[in-house]
Amino acid sequence: MLSEVGKKVEQLTTDLVRTASINGTAGEVRLAEWIYNYLKVIPYFQRHPRDLFMEELAGDPLGRKNVFAMVRGTKGNSKKTVILHGHMDTVGVDDYGELKEYAFDPEGLASALAGVQLSGEVARDLASGDWMFGRGSNDMKSGLAAHLYVLEYLAERADRLSGNVLFTANPVEENQHTGIIEALEVFKRLRQEEGLDFVAAINADYTAPRFPGDDNRYVYLGAVGKLLPSFYIVGKETHVGSCFEGLDPTMIASELVRMIDLNTELCDEAEGEVTLPPTVLKMQDLKTHYTVQTPLAAYLYINYFTHTRSPLAVMQELKSLAREAFSRTLEVLNRRYEQYCVKAGLPFSQLPWEPRVLSFAELYREVRGMAGEAVDRQVEELAQEWLEHRPYDERVLCLKVVEIVHRMHPDRSPVVVVFYAPPYCPHVYVKGASQPEQKLISSLAGIVQSFSERTGQVIKLQKFFPYLSDSSYLMLDEDDETLDALIGNFPKWDTVYPLPVKTIREMNIPAINIGPWGKDAHKMTERVYKPYSFELLPQLILEAATGLLEME
Repeated sequence: MLSEVGKKVEQLTTDLVRTASINGTAGEVRLAEWIYNYLKVIPYFQRHPRDLFMEELAGDPLGRKNVFAMVRGTKGNSKKTVILHGHMDTVGVDDYGELKEYAFDPEGLASALAGVQLSGEVARDLASGDWMFGRGSNDMKSGLAAHLYVLEYLAERADRLSGNVLFTANPVEENQHTGIIEALEVFKRLRQEEGLDFVAAINADYTAPRFPGDDNRYVYLGAVGKLLPSFYIVGKETHVGSCFEGLDPTMIASELVRMIDLNTELCDEAEGEVTLPPTVLKMQDLKTHYTVQTPLAAYLYINYFTHTRSPLAVMQELKSLAREAFSRTLEVLNRRYEQYCVKAGLPFSQLPWEPRVLSFAELYREVRGMAGEAVDRQVEELAQEWLEHRPYDERVLCLKVVEIVHRMHPDRSPVVVVFYAPPYCPHVYVKGASQPEQKLISSLAGIVQSFSERTGQVIKLQKFFPYLSDSSYLMLDEDDETLDALIGNFPKWDTVYPLPVKTIREMNIPAINIGPWGKDAHKMTERVYKPYSFELLPQLILEAATGLLEME
């Protein structure tokens, strides 16, 4: 049975889930307005209307908005500030199939699921009554609900609060993270104009079991990073009737996939925590229609998680792997060609190609040295056309830039070009290298331990939130050389992903995640565990926020 607090957070979560806010739809705007209107009637914000506001994302075709609300503590005159943030958008609901109409209706969905054959664990959770089902229930509207409860609680007790709590709800997390990126400018403005000292940012993104049977709850100080390394692979076209006269780029692509996909040797490790291995997200040849000509080019990109590895180190590593994949492919081709020649009674000679691998920065530098500003003009024309019409997504724009630059290179021999595409999520690693970081680590550990002992709930404090989140955009410790290597290998960075890296590094806000506990995010059986997420989570966030504000 839920307490009054639990019932309030449950109702808030239900209301937020019912306000459908699929990424890339007008629902993101509606939910921002719902949150704004909910906060607007709280007496504190009626007395302090300037501390509640929305800001529309620059040039956003849907008019999506960030919501901001700040409670200023009047116990003393501290400028210390804790940010409570979370994203409003969800992924789509096509995975619900015939139950799609119930995806945003927790009660209706529970009833509908009762008539569906479910796995044993899901069926048991449904029957228990301790779980709320629905798109966004776990990722992460229950987390937003907990934040709203904490904000409202503190708004009624501002005289007991030392320092400030700034809440922000952000759209566009599920793909480009545009909401939190643009919120950075508001944080920067508040720091410059009011001298706010941002102690930490608490995200309430979802948490989940890390292995079957895992009943631990987790708090994270830091966040995993993500790169999207991409490969443009140019072969040598030929007629299928002369197949050994060509080099099929999909063979190199396939070897790259075999070498990289889920390769645990490529996991990144820090302080005993290990990232998931790289995962291939897309692979295709670039033929547009049927012919008996073999493909000229292929394309693939991979998800690459990081804890400490820099974009420069990853680029060097992947270039080496691409060279090895190229060499292995040529070995296979020569062996098969020789076997064919033996069978057909033909003379054999080694195929003419050699492994050739370039980073995009190397390719561009070579072409720029030969073609001059002509290459820049062509790339800029493509970028402007894309900005006006958006006929394809950002990753394809990066690919087309690489294609343009490569076409202007006089060397037409087969090549693999390695580059980066969006999104880029910096890893957040709070090492304890400075005294403020040491204090933060110690204080948070004490808060979590005390709460765990008092409630009997096992809560583990770990370094890296393992799922992608907006937390990545609050802190950055990459040096200039690394950032130059990233941007130089990121085609049209200034157009497709103009991440304000200098602002992130300047703000340097440690990222914490204290989120709801649930299962099956991004699945039709997504659900959140009510006893922890509605009862204990709001109290833990409250104690963390106030405790960190009172750090000496």
